[in-house]
Amino acid sequence: MDPVTDSPEEPAKEIAMPRSLFYLGSAGLLTVMIVEAIAVVGRHIRYPLLGALEIVQAAIVPTACAAMVITTLCQAHAVVHLLLDRLPQPIRGWTRRAGWFAAGMLFAALCTGEVWLTSDFWNSFEETDVLRIPLQPVRILVTVTAGLLAAVFFLRAARADRT
Repeated sequence: MDPVTDSPEEPAKEIAMPRSLFYLGSAGLLTVMIVEAIAVVGRHIRYPLLGALEIVQAAIVPTACAAMVITTLCQAHAVVHLLLDRLPQPIRGWTRRAGWFAAGMLFAALCTGEVWLTSDFWNSFEETDVLRIPLQPVRILVTVTAGLLAAVFFLRAARADRT
């Protein structure tokens, strides 16, 4: 049984990931690690790194977005087989499609909410308190990611009967 897919009959499909997604996520994670290491050392030698939390918050967003997109495209989400494997094959396929549709609805709702927030705060020049990091690029990245994930899950649910 393949732990990545919903059924033992379906092997996981390998998808060529754009290396830029991997490097985007890796750069964000590396930034977080370096900033936190400097901040910890700075606190111990009594020279704190001002704005370390803001830098970490801004750097973790691209990492999380890249990780969600890569995991979704590779179909590498955690799946519980306890109930699904005990269902008959037609119901198992329907359940899988319903789950993908529900995930698409979740990410569509997140995208809608983020579009709403982004439009409300667009002209307010929203930024962090200490370093004045603008939050518009972060909001745009989250919006695009949520929209992309919604589209992937909806397409997966629509095409599940053909695979």
